[in-house]
Amino acid sequence: MDAILFYVCATVAVASALVVIGQRSPVYSAFALIVTLCSLSVIFALLGSPFIAALQVIVYAGAIMVLFLFVLMLLNVKKEEDAPGRGGRAMRGFATALVAILVLEAGAVLLRLTPQAAEPFDASTRTMAGILFSAHFLYVFEATSILILAALVGAVVLAKKEL
Repeated sequence: MDAILFYVCATVAVASALVVIGQRSPVYSAFALIVTLCSLSVIFALLGSPFIAALQVIVYAGAIMVLFLFVLMLLNVKKEEDAPGRGGRAMRGFATALVAILVLEAGAVLLRLTPQAAEPFDASTRTMAGILFSAHFLYVFEATSILILAALVGAVVLAKKEL
């Protein structure tokens, strides 16, 4: 039963990730990203890491996606329109080639792998906090928060109406 649920969630994750990059509306794309993140959370839970699964839902599907949707709504981004000289035929050929490569790679992976029980790794709260907030990762964590803050300030400046 776990293997079936794993393959279903993996298929949903890949399909919704393709919707994220193929969708013309940024809001629908953000909602598809939430579906991708939630299905990844189920996969982490099946692999024996409930803490990472909870973080995936709370931090990424919750907080970060709310921030993304806030910026999208603030900027009032419209649906992307087709430009006349965009080369729709070339883009369809390129997309078809990428899908063919993806299918070939997925087939190669499925032929090489046999379903095995995943060995759970230690992902307790204490262990993960020790890793994330060690001196090395603390600077990376702080730099990421400054980057997100700068992006939010930039979005507010872009969306600000001229007085």
